[in-house]
Amino acid sequence: MSTLVQWFYVWRTVPRFMSSIWVLLILTLVLGWVMVLSVGIGAVNIPPSAVLAIFAHLLGFSTETGHQPVQEAILLTIRLPRVVLAVLVGAALAVSGAAMQGLFRNPLADPGLIGVSSGAALATAIAMVVLSQITLPVITYLGPALVPMAAFAGGTMATVLVYTLATRNGQTQVTTMLLAGIAVNALAGAIIGFMIFLADDDQLRDLTFWTLGSLGGAMWSSIWIVLPFLLAAILILPALSRGLNTILLGEAEARHLGVRVELLKKTIIVFVGLAVGAAVSVSGMIGFVGLVVPHILRLWIGPDHRFLMPGSAVLGGLLLLVSDLLARTLAAPAELPIGVITAAAGAPFFLWLLLRNRDQEGYL
Repeated sequence: MSTLVQWFYVWRTVPRFMSSIWVLLILTLVLGWVMVLSVGIGAVNIPPSAVLAIFAHLLGFSTETGHQPVQEAILLTIRLPRVVLAVLVGAALAVSGAAMQGLFRNPLADPGLIGVSSGAALATAIAMVVLSQITLPVITYLGPALVPMAAFAGGTMATVLVYTLATRNGQTQVTTMLLAGIAVNALAGAIIGFMIFLADDDQLRDLTFWTLGSLGGAMWSSIWIVLPFLLAAILILPALSRGLNTILLGEAEARHLGVRVELLKKTIIVFVGLAVGAAVSVSGMIGFVGLVVPHILRLWIGPDHRFLMPGSAVLGGLLLLVSDLLARTLAAPAELPIGVITAAAGAPFFLWLLLRNRDQEGYL
């Protein structure tokens, strides 16, 4: 009898399993095609055939489709770093958002709840307004790298502070972590407001545009610096899917089922903090990606984190890549802040989701 029940369960789950696989496959193919289109769109147009020919040439293959050296230079030095950074940042933010929603067991959770974004913004404001006026050898040596390094350090320190406040006797209370994150966000916002009061016109403009997000400064050098932190989150957080599925039943139930709950919490917080801090340091503050992407995927493939986490990585990279493409083409030759695009797309969707599910208590 038990064998029949097991076979029945497997039979019932096959359609959802296969549909999830198909969704992931289609999203991956769409992401690859949009990447090819994105590196070719700009002031100097590069057809998809020429893009593929350039990549084939780099891999050592000879192609009949010719391309100009200027097209290859533009693609490799200007557009490809930006496309790669958009995919990495979008994937890291979306995976982090899915992990936080699973950890808090709340679809409203996003990486900003643990204070990493506000901590990075605070450190950036201090670097732009205060540190830039101090003539110290270290600050002079860092130069343009001062703001990204400050953002990463500030985000990491805020995450450590929130985690420390929420941990007592080796036990981390998720509710306390949420409240601590709210307090840290409020305190950081107050200090940022004071920094804005002290800033001159140029500093205020730089800080404002940084908080709106942009991938315009993408370079291979900056990508190599943040790559380990972003890839760690993209690869390791999905490996925690089974634990996140179990913790949805409750922490006590997860412990009884053999899940090391405290280790799971610590691992998620560490990798989310590092990934979001690294992402914010090179792209500024980009909202709604970590909040909206997991919601969209839940509507398509359900709440199983085994598919939700990798799907969030692919869809997050796709969403941010499309947003960046719109940001640099809608107002060309000027460039819109990418945070404006993501907010304009994410806020209406979130409101629709709220209205659609407002009668379902406890879930949006």
